[in-house]
Amino acid sequence: MSMLESLNNAQYDAVTAPLGPVRVLAGAGSGKTRVLVARIAWLIETEQTTPHGILAVTFTNKAALEMRTRLETVLNRPLRSLWLGTFHSLCHRLLRLHPTEAHLDPNFQIMDSDDQLRLCKRLLKERNVDDKVVTAKSLQSFINHHKDEGRRASHIERGHNFAHNMMIDLYAQYQTICAQSSLVDFSEILLRTLEMLRSNDALLKHYQQRFQFVLVDEFQDTNSIQYAWLKLLSGGHQQIFVVGDDDQSIYGWRGARVENILNFDQDFPNSTTVRLEQNYRSTSTILEAANHVIAKNSERLDKKLWTEQKDDSLITQYAAMDAYEEAQYVVDQIKLATSKGTPRVEQAILYRSNAQSRIFEEILLRANIPYRIYGGLRFFDRMEIKDIISYLRLIVNPHDDISFERAITTPAKGIGAATIEKIRLEAMQTEVSLWTALQNTLESQQLAKRAQNALMSFKCLIENLTDALADLTLDQFIQEVIDRAELEAHYKKEPMGRGEDRIENLNEFISASRQFVEDYNNDPAAQPLTMHGYLSEFLGRITLDSTANGDDDQADKVQLMTLHSSKGLEFEHVYLVGMDDGLFPSESSMNDPARLEEERRLAYVGITRAKRLLTLTTAASRMIHGKTIHLTPSCFVKDIPSTLVQMKGAKVSISKPVTARSSSHTNTSQDQAMNGFALGQTVTHPVFGDGVITNFEGVGNHARVTVNFRTAGQKTLVMAYAKLTVI
Repeated sequence: MSMLESLNNAQYDAVTAPLGPVRVLAGAGSGKTRVLVARIAWLIETEQTTPHGILAVTFTNKAALEMRTRLETVLNRPLRSLWLGTFHSLCHRLLRLHPTEAHLDPNFQIMDSDDQLRLCKRLLKERNVDDKVVTAKSLQSFINHHKDEGRRASHIERGHNFAHNMMIDLYAQYQTICAQSSLVDFSEILLRTLEMLRSNDALLKHYQQRFQFVLVDEFQDTNSIQYAWLKLLSGGHQQIFVVGDDDQSIYGWRGARVENILNFDQDFPNSTTVRLEQNYRSTSTILEAANHVIAKNSERLDKKLWTEQKDDSLITQYAAMDAYEEAQYVVDQIKLATSKGTPRVEQAILYRSNAQSRIFEEILLRANIPYRIYGGLRFFDRMEIKDIISYLRLIVNPHDDISFERAITTPAKGIGAATIEKIRLEAMQTEVSLWTALQNTLESQQLAKRAQNALMSFKCLIENLTDALADLTLDQFIQEVIDRAELEAHYKKEPMGRGEDRIENLNEFISASRQFVEDYNNDPAAQPLTMHGYLSEFLGRITLDSTANGDDDQADKVQLMTLHSSKGLEFEHVYLVGMDDGLFPSESSMNDPARLEEERRLAYVGITRAKRLLTLTTAASRMIHGKTIHLTPSCFVKDIPSTLVQMKGAKVSISKPVTARSSSHTNTSQDQAMNGFALGQTVTHPVFGDGVITNFEGVGNHARVTVNFRTAGQKTLVMAYAKLTVI
């Protein structure tokens, strides 16, 4: 295979690894996609595996499309029978193929996160739950967390916490409504698939025999239920090939378990591990800095990035007096770099939290520099698209309450809030869907004539559109819905050209439906569909596509994004801002070893986004929650050897450090201010053990104490959270 000739030694070892469980530890910029593509091609060409027998799992639709395109180019043929996609798209496909086995209505629809939140709000309102006890957001998070861990409401242990016990009950009620409405949320897609396979031995055996090889991208980001699904499908043959980087596991807050990749060899005892350490992105200086930062983590599998690229450019560390000076410096450097030929789109400002972008946006606007906040509103999240989707979903499944509530109010139809509330009450009291409740309300004839007529018109609209579906192509039908629902006329009323933009988006949506039908009909493995089936499949596909990352904005704009959003991207020049203890790492994580390790991995991700130049910025003070807070440079910055860094900016300190050599009568007042602690004292910490206090900095709630621990080494802790005890 010519593709094998282009691989380095480690990549070659990974691609041609013996059959059986394989773990590839792919460092940042080490060519993991190339390895995955080559492994699949090698299985097909060398091991004579049919594409039909391969299951490849990614985390984004973009990654799946890139892999499929590369594979078909390498093999010079289409691979329609190869199952390649995200966890959600593959599980959705299984549920569509086996709705009866999954105990689902064949016409079930997927709720996106916004729809799910609306359902949670409705549930809390119907049950008169005080939002001081349970909020819709907290209920949504509670449900998704337990589903991601594979737990139904009946599996959750009750305790003495009133809100916790209430959310268990609300979870059960939420699931009942979903069943009545034939709706599934994103977490339900995975959980329902896992339950279906676990409870049906014949079906499980069928797919274990079909998928002889399972390959997984970004394995470090898998959660409990995703890993359980993978182990189940590969349980018979153990032919599982996972690629990931434990040093880039940064999604613990949403359920990702770094233990999955760390303990892979324990779950698969006869596994092979290959390390990809040669980096093709960054300079040696940047990689050396990243290696020093991540080396401080204890829960990791050892590897060290290196490159053949030679570059003497040092990392710039700029010490600003405050956040405005920091932002002004970064913007000035962007101007300078742009004037020297670096495109703005190749310059990125990375920060720990979204709130940090405001000042940078302000300074960029003043400088007339165009910028883009990465991760803006995506196509399928736009209002007009969600409006048309609500009509289409209601036509496919009239018992979809989420879509019912949106469609009945958009555009306005003379149906007031009081009338809708009566329908909701009827649905709750009789335990039926809102559509059935509407029919019951009309039959009772208890409404005013105007409201009765408006409801009847809406009912007839949906029924007539449902009848029209069989006689039109999918794109013709969507145009019919737009026309009869008067959506285009509704948007034309909007000022300042916004209506025209919305209508353009509707036209693009129609084009998407046409392309979907064409692609589906060209797939020889696809099942024949009725028009109802085309519409249902199309809706499922676009709901999954709406989770795709990024957008298609290709203009030359400076890129602003959180560190989490930056994963998988690369830029010529990266400005990693806000590198201050208390901000990054966050104050709460500084005394939590597990959280601090994830923060350190996040710093590693940020550093390795830079291809040629890296700038780190700090500020001596920042306005946080309305107060000026004094800060010191991040411990992550201190981990980088000084030989790799050129210092710029103010040489500032929040206060003169108190050291053991200067401890005399002049230190007495400061020592007393440290809650009874003093220089030279021996103390103990619940995590780091015993040590000696060597330094104090700052005053008040943000005072810091430096302790030289016997086993953990020197640590600087926030006094208010240090949990130190004098021995």
